[in-house]
Amino acid sequence: MVATIGVGDYEWWLYILMPFMSGIVGWGTNVLALEMTFRPIEYFGVQWFRMKEQPWGLFGWQGIIPTKVRKMASICADLMTTKLFDIKEIFGRLEPEKFYESMEDGLMIMIDEILNDVANEYMPKTWNYMPESVKNEAVLTAHRACPEFLTAFIADMQANIYHVLDIKEMCVTACVNNKKIVNRIFQECGEKEFIFIRRSGFYFGFLFGCVQAVLWIVYDGDWLLPICGFIVGWFTNYLALKIIFRPLRPTGIGPFKVQGIFLKRQQEVSEVFARITCVELLGTEQIWDAILTGPNRKKFQMLLRNHSLIFTEKLIGGLRPLALTVMGTEKFSLMKEDIATKVILKLPNIIGMSYDYTTVALDLETTIRTTMQKLSPEEFEGVLHPAFEEDEMTLIMVGGVLGMMVGVIQIFIFMIQ
Repeated sequence: MVATIGVGDYEWWLYILMPFMSGIVGWGTNVLALEMTFRPIEYFGVQWFRMKEQPWGLFGWQGIIPTKVRKMASICADLMTTKLFDIKEIFGRLEPEKFYESMEDGLMIMIDEILNDVANEYMPKTWNYMPESVKNEAVLTAHRACPEFLTAFIADMQANIYHVLDIKEMCVTACVNNKKIVNRIFQECGEKEFIFIRRSGFYFGFLFGCVQAVLWIVYDGDWLLPICGFIVGWFTNYLALKIIFRPLRPTGIGPFKVQGIFLKRQQEVSEVFARITCVELLGTEQIWDAILTGPNRKKFQMLLRNHSLIFTEKLIGGLRPLALTVMGTEKFSLMKEDIATKVILKLPNIIGMSYDYTTVALDLETTIRTTMQKLSPEEFEGVLHPAFEEDEMTLIMVGGVLGMMVGVIQIFIFMIQ
């Protein structure tokens, strides 16, 4: 038999099988490496011994990206805030007058409610017996003050946006609270690269398997199989990861131009990244929620309070002498503070009316996409590479260990023969 020439009496088909087994090992280790990068979302296993921010424990594992979600999210946020957009310039696109128009109806209703509530609380008898014409004039005065109040407030907020909105903290908090967001960003941006990683594992593994079969013909020591298995698992993972990101720029190799396959897709990936981040992290609703409830909310409320107090003076208008006579100076001051407090509490309830205008005006998705498409290869690499740079050697070693285990199984197959 062909298989027995100088190497014993193994069946010939075992040599034919070697490249295919190596290909399967390469494919399997690459698939597992990807799974271990993203899953499980939460630690699975026994928490007996586990170092902080490490995916592995003595008896368990957590996906690398979910484990280091805060660091990964920080990298993405830094990329956006330093390379893709300036939040002050973005918010500067809002036109205060148009912003007011988007909220006009809701603001009028809100002011009417506040005026009626406060009047009934602080001077109920006077308000109830007051002629309707006087009441209507008070309401009209308040309405006339609304445009100046809101436009001045928005302009002031634009000037102080760095103080009332922390984009990085907003993004990081959202990702920590929902680890699937970062997974989705990396998985969808690198979808084609991950397909390549899986397939290339088989191709590279098959080639290494051919070399292994030739070596086995020459020398059939049992130790050769697990060693070759380790090399197959190690190199298939290593090569797949390197080919994705290297070389950074088109490089001539003979008559060919080669470049990392991820970097070739900069235009396409930029569209995907912009779409996902604006849906999951930087939507208008998320931005306003961060302003209203985030760590800088006190600064926002202080800004709003200052404008609300000015607005209150104009809102009271001609009723000021009457109000002072009925309530006295101290109670009048309390009423002004109460009006400001009510504005601060009620404004968030109607801010949603501005979402459509704000989304169109900010046009954040277009900004992120076009700016990202213009990044240098070195800068663009930072979009996806961090997912693999973290514990890259761990993933490669896992491939090697699994390949070694398959090599041990091959030994038993040959022993049976």
